[in-house]
Amino acid sequence: MRRGIKGLALLAALPLALSACGGSSDSGSEASASPANPSDVSGTVVFWDTSDSTNEAPAFKELISKFEGEYPNVKVDYQNVPFSEAQNKFKTAAQADNAPDVLRAEVAWTPEFASLGYLLPLTGTALDTPDAYLPTPWSSNIYENVQYGVPQVTDAPGLMYNKELLQKAGVEVPTTWDDIKAAAPKLKDQGVDTLYSATGGYFTLPYIYSFGGNTVDPTAQKILINDPESVAGFQEALTLIDEGAAVKPDPNDAYNQQMAMFKEGKVAMIINGPWSVADVETGKAFKSNPDNLGIATTPAGPDGSQGSPVGGHNYVVSAGTQNEAASLAFIEYMNSAESQAFIAGELGLLPTQAAAYDLPEVADNATVSAWKPIIEAATPRAWIPEGGQLFTAMDEQWINMYTGKASAQEGADAIAKAWTEFLPDYAD
Repeated sequence: MRRGIKGLALLAALPLALSACGGSSDSGSEASASPANPSDVSGTVVFWDTSDSTNEAPAFKELISKFEGEYPNVKVDYQNVPFSEAQNKFKTAAQADNAPDVLRAEVAWTPEFASLGYLLPLTGTALDTPDAYLPTPWSSNIYENVQYGVPQVTDAPGLMYNKELLQKAGVEVPTTWDDIKAAAPKLKDQGVDTLYSATGGYFTLPYIYSFGGNTVDPTAQKILINDPESVAGFQEALTLIDEGAAVKPDPNDAYNQQMAMFKEGKVAMIINGPWSVADVETGKAFKSNPDNLGIATTPAGPDGSQGSPVGGHNYVVSAGTQNEAASLAFIEYMNSAESQAFIAGELGLLPTQAAAYDLPEVADNATVSAWKPIIEAATPRAWIPEGGQLFTAMDEQWINMYTGKASAQEGADAIAKAWTEFLPDYAD
């Protein structure tokens, strides 16, 4: 989005000092309390940023410049690390006691790194402020009842739709999967497909959640993906395809095919997240009229259950940091409600601080604001160290299901079996 005077004014108005420690635990060090005077904090903070180096990094660099202006004795050593490399690179650096002070970590990495002892516990520090954040994004930072990060940005898939196509077909915005099926003949009469979704295991989760299913239960150490409820979710996704209410995904390039069809106005609805909005708006169906893009929560199942998997990124601090006070001050500044609102205005990324949604950069941005109900309805994923490994088997077996190589039950059973290889305690 284009930067305007309002965005620059908001950036200039970022807090001059940090708030007092918000946690009740006494586990944090004395250095963790926010300083009364930013000049009292000194040191160099090595920051690994995993955001897109071309489209996103400049906005974060602008915030860093403002932070260094407010904290004259703190220098930020900014390093942009490709997202695809960062997970393994951080683990290698932590093993060598050479990790950065602060990392922008994907949500699934946080419990993994915490379980390995690579992260600084933040319970009782100035960053222990759960009431400031939306609950579901906050949940990804808790591992074994200890806080190890703060949510920087969040996301969850929603139902994205072409308003013009629905209006021409006389179709209301669907709120259930049955609504999708009912809309299909009307949209077909307009020469367009209805829905393209479930391009991979991650995108089958809205179906699974809507039927009361889930992946695993960490408390009971039980695999749930092949329970009847989860299988019913897989089956609903297959039924939509079989009945012509959803496009059969391309097993070789489903995500890009989905985006191309939606951008061209060849399919009326997709299930995708806020990260895709900028790309969608380059398509001919939306480029001249961005207001043509509608955003709603994913459809509900037969009993009204609904939800999408929460994603996003967290700020975490390396356990080996020698600059704890400076690192905490840096994160608190970068992650304030004002800073998050600035980033939302610049990049369209979703804030995790509840107060950010009341600030003009977010409240006046219809596209960003539209995602808040989706985040509020989102379902926390299983925050276990192995969480990032769950989708490999799901991706493989979902393809087997919709290409007819496995039934919903057979595919779900195969997923469960694959998971027991790295979750042996979850085996029956």
